[in-house]
Amino acid sequence: MKEKKQQNGGVPRKVVPIRMDAGFFFERAVSSLDRYHYDKALKYFRKAVEYEPENPVNHCNMAGILSEMGDYEGSNAVLTSILEHVDPSMTECYFYLANNYANMEQFEAAEQALITYLEQDVSGQFLAEAEEMMDLLHYELERPMKLSSIKAREGMIEHESARALLEEGKFAQAAKLLEEILDKNPDFLAARNNLALAYYYLGLFRKAQGAIDDVLEREPGNLHGLCNLAIFYQHQGDEKMLGELTLQLRNIVPFHQEHVFKLATTMGILGEHEAAYGHFKRLIKDDEVNFDPCLFHYAAVASYNTGRYAEAKKYWQHVQKLDPAAEIPKFYLSRLEEEQLTGGERLQVSYHYHLPFEEQFKLWEKQDSGVPDGMKKDPLIRSSFFWALRHGDARTKLQVIQAFGSIGDVEVIEALRAFLMEPEEEKYLKSVALYVLRSLGVKDSVPVRDQEEVRMVDPKIISSDLPVWEDEWQAVVDTALQGMDSRYNLLQQYDLEILWVDFLSRQYPKTPAITTVAGWAAALEYLTAKMHRRTITYEEVAQRYGVSASTASKYARRVDEVCGIKEKMERIFPSV
Repeated sequence: MKEKKQQNGGVPRKVVPIRMDAGFFFERAVSSLDRYHYDKALKYFRKAVEYEPENPVNHCNMAGILSEMGDYEGSNAVLTSILEHVDPSMTECYFYLANNYANMEQFEAAEQALITYLEQDVSGQFLAEAEEMMDLLHYELERPMKLSSIKAREGMIEHESARALLEEGKFAQAAKLLEEILDKNPDFLAARNNLALAYYYLGLFRKAQGAIDDVLEREPGNLHGLCNLAIFYQHQGDEKMLGELTLQLRNIVPFHQEHVFKLATTMGILGEHEAAYGHFKRLIKDDEVNFDPCLFHYAAVASYNTGRYAEAKKYWQHVQKLDPAAEIPKFYLSRLEEEQLTGGERLQVSYHYHLPFEEQFKLWEKQDSGVPDGMKKDPLIRSSFFWALRHGDARTKLQVIQAFGSIGDVEVIEALRAFLMEPEEEKYLKSVALYVLRSLGVKDSVPVRDQEEVRMVDPKIISSDLPVWEDEWQAVVDTALQGMDSRYNLLQQYDLEILWVDFLSRQYPKTPAITTVAGWAAALEYLTAKMHRRTITYEEVAQRYGVSASTASKYARRVDEVCGIKEKMERIFPSV
């Protein structure tokens, strides 16, 4: 665009072009609606249709404003055109038609449109309103509706159960239930979207992609499906497809709160922080969500990522008021203050309401009881565990396996079983996973894949290459583990076991006679504590096992001489 000159002296002034697209006219229409300027709103909605004639949402908006203005026939003409020419899958249009016919007192036509809506619509978005209209039509027509089925009710109870499982972080169970629902009702798109999420949280990206492809094949404009697809494109590194889809998502301004929230979080994850910020600001203005600490955390993240640091601080302070027991706002407020004081490195802030993964482990390592009960049920934390077990580095996987020992539910056991069947995973990690399964009470043999070979392993039996395993050797381990009790975590207990196996293997077949089980157990605990840099004395450990300090010292020196503890600390036992 050419520069224009101001009349007062000819100083050139740049003219900022206006972005004329469907999104622009949609925003103008909404603004006009807020001021009850229906004529202007209709004009802008019509312009949005001109710019994006294939977008059924634009047509629906135009039909909605015509209905608000009392032009029910005009509204119905638009709705019928959507169903016949634009998107026949937009079954909600039948509900809008029923409303218009009812307002025109054409009750039989309203009944037929409502029956079509209930029998064809899968999502059930207007189910409660439809049931109210059924009562009205029953009264006006003096007879019940001839309704054969309600499509949205098929599998609804099971779907709510699956959603509850997702919210509890029980992703494998949720996936199984959702698969069963879809076997009976393949067009249940909400269930298919949730199945994609369950797969994604489990780290099963190929299956998640397939589920989303199925959603968008059935309904190309499904917002949840499009948002999920964008996340998958980002994960795959497909910049071309991601760029095209992100441009499409930028121009969507949804009405429903659920859709606004989904789009806001998606844009944040994609790095479109300005768009995310705008959507979160819209949600915060809604009185119904003003007590949700998660939402204010998301708004703080978007504010931080767009350079609005004062606003981010304000939102995190509000989170702290709403959720005073949470560590999350305290962590980010302290880091924000530190960054502003020292000019330190910018935060890496996630659009999830939990601490960064590394900070979670730091917090749990300070607690003797392992993962806190509240966090065990947090779906975001659980999803980060499953994700890290499949895609993290070796150290992170080790931490996750250890945390699983503290959680110990069915999902964890299944995840560890699946981990043992991954051929590329390190032998050490699989051995720790077997130990955790044993600690969780798994008694049946489990399959373990080593490259192409699958072998059955009894988790009750200590893994070693020794041709025999004597009862007195097992007694030493049992005594030591009993003495260590809850004062040592699972990884440290496992390391004690491995140290004992290593010692016996190096000595075999000239293994020492086990005359004092408690003495050997005391020595193993002492050395394990030292390897993990824990403060301990021979006197302390000897008193615990009922032996003399000299006995504990003698056996500890014997094991150290054979195994080379210092070398083992560097080579075998990773610091956690």
